[in-house]
Amino acid sequence: MRRTDGTGHQACSALSETPRISVMNHSGKVDQDDIMRARNVLLASGRRTAREEVDAYRVLAQVSPASYLPRLVKALQHLSYDSSSGRPHPASLALCEEAVAAARAVDPADPARADLLYGALDTCQRELFTVGRRTEGLALRAEMLAIGRAQAELSRNPAVRGLRDWAAGLSEEGRHAEAADALTEWVAAVLPGGPAGGGLAWSLLEWIGALDDAGRSDEALAAFESLVGMMGAEAADDRGWMTCHLYCLIGYAQMLDTYGRGEKAVAVRQEALALLTELAATGERTSWSDYGASYWAVLLSLSGADSERSTTGGPRPPSGATPMEWSPDVKRRYFDSRVTLREEVDTLAPRAIEDPDQHLAELVRLHRVLTVRSAVYWEHRTHLFAERVRSLFDDGVGLARRLSQHRPADGTPTLAKVLMDRSTFHTAAREFGPALDDFREALSCLGEAD
Repeated sequence: MRRTDGTGHQACSALSETPRISVMNHSGKVDQDDIMRARNVLLASGRRTAREEVDAYRVLAQVSPASYLPRLVKALQHLSYDSSSGRPHPASLALCEEAVAAARAVDPADPARADLLYGALDTCQRELFTVGRRTEGLALRAEMLAIGRAQAELSRNPAVRGLRDWAAGLSEEGRHAEAADALTEWVAAVLPGGPAGGGLAWSLLEWIGALDDAGRSDEALAAFESLVGMMGAEAADDRGWMTCHLYCLIGYAQMLDTYGRGEKAVAVRQEALALLTELAATGERTSWSDYGASYWAVLLSLSGADSERSTTGGPRPPSGATPMEWSPDVKRRYFDSRVTLREEVDTLAPRAIEDPDQHLAELVRLHRVLTVRSAVYWEHRTHLFAERVRSLFDDGVGLARRLSQHRPADGTPTLAKVLMDRSTFHTAAREFGPALDDFREALSCLGEAD
């Protein structure tokens, strides 16, 4: 039997795709032969399959729920995703729903129940979002947050588990004020711990994006200034990447421009110029594993948020968050849109040649959206992302030059923005000389060159 959800996806029933062993006889008692077979499966010396484990635990959980329900929950989660093939089970959602039901059945007095239920809910909400059942997925995130709050109250740890996932889901739904409030709570909890491990920097980026989306510009700018200061101090002490500090400076200046703080934006860009000049001369001072490219991709998408909004209907990625924090359906939709954007750009290109007054500015804008989405896509998938997107950044600069020559008043500031994009791309690719050249040209376009 198959049931179809509201998105048209078919979700398979666990009863049909992963049939349970019949364990009850006509008198309502557990069948002793089934119990014996289940125990033999678990005691056998040979390797057993995930499916065999699930079937065995389904039987034994009825005999000894305290011992076997937790094991059933874990086995169902394991079966729901085939790690060897990297693909979910055909009945993944049904298996995850069964895991949640089994976790709920664990004795509330069991101290491990909360963590077990949280994990089962987490796995299940991802599957719900994958098939587009967003309302149900968000409801499970709310339940995860409630568990996190209860645990935080007991432990007196202010960093509530589930708060960031909840905020991301709210942001995707356009509930920006609520998302900003949730992340304000989260940052207040983790800020005293400082930047060790890099987690605080990612949280601050998410917070900045949420505040900006919520229209809380003063708070967003203050948060960005704090992030810039923290990243600068980390880089100065050789505990952080100079490039990450640079990306923050450039992003901060762009936000200052957006909110009419042009004088301060000029000063921040001069600080960025000095840092990039040093990078071009010496390179990075650190030799750690690099997360800088991922940081670049997030800040690039944040800087392109205004262009993104006008081309995106329905749920969209939470500003300032990495793709790992996006729900699966939003991620799929965002990245799949590159195909349509490419078609739109290709269709518009000849029209922009024939009638630049009518089409060139829109072509430049659409091309930037395509470039940003492609950069985020490829950086998320491979450290060799540079060659995948290099031509997009180069083509974008070429189009922006045309617009600047055709309509200098608004085309030249646009060229500066696109040059800044390519400068940060070169930096992420460790091409500091070309990055500095682009940055200096961008400053010249803005009238800020030395």
